[in-house]
Amino acid sequence: MTQNAPIPNDWDRRGLPAWSFFSEELLEMEKEQLFRRHWQLVCHESDIPGAGDFMTLDTVGERALVIRDREGTVRAFHNLCRHRGSRVVAEASGTCKSAIICPFHGWAYNLDGTLRGAAQPGTLPELDPVTHGLKPIEMDVWQGFIFVRFLPGPQPKMHEILAKFDAEVAQYDLDQLQPSGDGFDATPMTANWKCVRDVDNEGYHVPLAHPGLHDLYGPNYYDEAFEGGTSRSYGGFREGGGRHWSVRNYLKIMQPPEKLDEEHARAWLYVGVFPNLVFGFYPDQVIFYHEFPQAVGETIQRSASYKRADEDRRMRLARYLSMRIDRITSKEDEQLIEWTWEAAFSSGYDRIILSDLEYGVHSYHEILRDHFPVLREDEPADGTMATRNAALLEAAE
Repeated sequence: MTQNAPIPNDWDRRGLPAWSFFSEELLEMEKEQLFRRHWQLVCHESDIPGAGDFMTLDTVGERALVIRDREGTVRAFHNLCRHRGSRVVAEASGTCKSAIICPFHGWAYNLDGTLRGAAQPGTLPELDPVTHGLKPIEMDVWQGFIFVRFLPGPQPKMHEILAKFDAEVAQYDLDQLQPSGDGFDATPMTANWKCVRDVDNEGYHVPLAHPGLHDLYGPNYYDEAFEGGTSRSYGGFREGGGRHWSVRNYLKIMQPPEKLDEEHARAWLYVGVFPNLVFGFYPDQVIFYHEFPQAVGETIQRSASYKRADEDRRMRLARYLSMRIDRITSKEDEQLIEWTWEAAFSSGYDRIILSDLEYGVHSYHEILRDHFPVLREDEPADGTMATRNAALLEAAE
C-alpha cells in the first residue's frame, strides 16, 4: 500500500472558474467529449446471468442495452429499433425469453442483435439480418464489470486503464460478486455534476462533515491524486469500538474474508475513474457510483452494490451496517454538493483556494483543463466556446 507521487511545493491552488458550473455551452461539450466518448459502467455480469437477461443505461441522450445471448456471450447495443428508433426494451432490466421485440411495431431481433423479422415484411424491401440488426456499441469488461462507450474516444480499454489495480483487488474475487438485491439507485441532485466530483475527490472535509465516517477511519484516511485517469483513496479502520451505533456494531460484527490481507481486512478502498466513476471495495461488499448531468444544475447519481458469493448471515448484517454508514455519508455530501453549486452564483465567489489535502481535486481539474483548455481563460462570448476550445487544443499539439 503506497501513496503516489508527492505533492509539489508550488502548485495552482485555484479551482475551476464560476462560469464552468452554469455554462450551457460547456455542458454540451462535456456531454460529447466526456460522457459519450469515455467508458461508462452499465452493470456487473452477475446482473445478467441467463440468456436473454438485460440491463439498460440512459445518459446524455444515449441509450445502451447490454444483453446475454443464447451462447452466454454478453453483447452491447444501442437501445434503438432500426425501424423508427423506438426503444426495443422499455424496462431498466429484465429478460427477453426468445427474442427482443420492439414494442412500437413488433420488429423482432435475435438475442445476438441480428434482425429476426419485421412486422408485415411484405410491405418492406428485403432486409439484411446483420445490416438491419441492432447497432452494436463498443464494450469492455474488467473483473466482471461491463462498460460501454457510445463514440470513439481517447481512453484505452477499461481493462487496460484499471490493470494497475488488478493485483490489489484480486483478493475481493470481483468476478464472483452477486447483486445485493437492492437494485440500482438513482439519486437526483440540485447541482452541476462537477460539484459532485469536487466534493468526492477529497477527504479534507471528512472529520467535520462526516462524523460517522471519521469515527470509522480516524486519521487513517488519505487520497492519492489522479494519474493515468484514475485515483485511489484508502481509509483504514481506527482502533477502538467506535462511538456511533452503526460504526461500533459494524466493527464488532464484521469478520473479514480470510483472503483479504491485513491492510484490506480492516479498510475501505476507493478507486476513481475519470470522468465520473468511483468503485468502493469493502470487506463485506463492493459498490460503485457515478454521476450524469441532466442540466447545468441537475444531476443524477446512479449506484449499486454487490455482495460476496459466499456471504453468510453475519456478513449480511455487516453489509447492512456498512450501507447504513454510507447512506448517512451520502446525505451529508448532498448538502455540501448543493452548497458548492450555490457558491458559483455569488458575486463574492472568486474561485477557491485548495489545501494540500485537496490535491486530488486539483489533479482532477487538470484533466478537465486538458480536455477543455478554455477553462484556463475567462468565459468566451456566447456561441464561441467550442471554436475557441478547438483552437486551444490545436495550438497545444
